[in-house]
Amino acid sequence: MSGIARISTPLAFAVACLGIAVFSGMDAVIKGLAIEIGAYNAMLWRSLAGVILSGGLFVAGRRPWPDRATLILHFKRSAAAAFSVLLFFWGLVRVPMAEGVALTFLSPLIAILLAAVMLGERIRRNAMLACGLAFVGVAVIVVSKSGQGTGDPALAGRLAILLASLFYAYNLVQLRASALQSGPIEITFFTNLVFLGLYALGAPFAAVWPAAEHWPALFGAAALAIVSSLLLAWAYAHAETQKLVPVEYTAFVWSALLGWLVFGERVVPATVIGAVLIIGGAAIGARRQAGGPVTEAAL
Repeated sequence: MSGIARISTPLAFAVACLGIAVFSGMDAVIKGLAIEIGAYNAMLWRSLAGVILSGGLFVAGRRPWPDRATLILHFKRSAAAAFSVLLFFWGLVRVPMAEGVALTFLSPLIAILLAAVMLGERIRRNAMLACGLAFVGVAVIVVSKSGQGTGDPALAGRLAILLASLFYAYNLVQLRASALQSGPIEITFFTNLVFLGLYALGAPFAAVWPAAEHWPALFGAAALAIVSSLLLAWAYAHAETQKLVPVEYTAFVWSALLGWLVFGERVVPATVIGAVLIIGGAAIGARRQAGGPVTEAAL
């Protein structure tokens, strides 16, 4: 890494928002695959495709192999993310996309607290206000759907997604730490590599080779995940965790739209109200502290 890049927080926030939008598109693709071949197989083979694509970028860039400490950081972050996404997509098969994404919104609140403990970030009032307002929006949506999708499968799906949010919060905090040490391509490659290594442990018992018709979607999902990872890694290198985690709430807007367009999931009025609160919280999170310094990152 060389030089100090002075990047405004709003620019980093906008890049992170784009990363979340791209990731939401990947969510829709993987949900469709998970319905057809199961969440485990969808993630196993998407990870293989991701290693092929991101590995090509890593090798082409002639990047040095990271040191032991960085490798450990990559593993801890990626392992948490691997458990998170597997639980999330397993649950997403059992609940609507918008509801499933809404349930993950505990993770930004947890991430802000973890960032204070693990990274020494000072929790600012506007960061808590942003997450609090967005969380109210999530609560409106969840309460409005409390009488829908009942039964053991839906309950199990919700519990799996809530557990996924805990792992994802840890991943968000570690992403900030990784982004300050490694470039986006390195982070993306090792994320996919750890995913594949962990998921492969279950291959003798659960892996099923996908039909040829599924491979375009698997590689498409991997490409979307890589683009999203590159955007988010860049953004987290240029802004504190607490300034960026509110962008996670914008995923609800995309998931509601994609759930309706792709899976025919109905969007109720409470969804719109909740979305407005979520966007409001994200907008507050994008505002820089009055007179505050521009974020500096060594890239």
